[in-house]
Amino acid sequence: MKRLMVSLLSVFFVLVAGSAAAQERQDPAAPDGLRAGGTASQTLSADPIAGQPKQAGREVLNYPEQPPVIPHTIRDYQVDKRSNRCLTCHSREDAVDAGAPMVSITHFMDRHKQVLAAVSPDRYFCTQCHVPQTDAKPLVENQFRTVDEVLTEAIREREGGEP
Repeated sequence: MKRLMVSLLSVFFVLVAGSAAAQERQDPAAPDGLRAGGTASQTLSADPIAGQPKQAGREVLNYPEQPPVIPHTIRDYQVDKRSNRCLTCHSREDAVDAGAPMVSITHFMDRHKQVLAAVSPDRYFCTQCHVPQTDAKPLVENQFRTVDEVLTEAIREREGGEP
């Protein structure tokens, strides 16, 4: 009888301790990633969507072969396998009338550098490389330097000047 009581009490304490530990584990602090705060079970409101830049226009490229950013809104543009809204202004036929730059000749080449009559399927989905420019604050610090800055510093160092 004594053994039975000891066994029942030990099972009771294990259950109580386990339930307390389970309650602690139900709502652990969420890892602080790019958006800090909260717990795993909380749903925090998202930051507001960044707006378009105040001064729209073509941006200077920071390195050779950089895909240009899109200087206008593309909200509600349809780009799928049947339709590409971007090409209504940027295609060979419509670019002059629309006053938009024509897509690069590289967009008419397949992966084997064969020139095609239409935009290559590899280059058809514009937003896989080109993104709209926004006024969003950077999520992480950035120390990117343009190719011109790197070359200017290299020339100064070669000439014996200070970087």
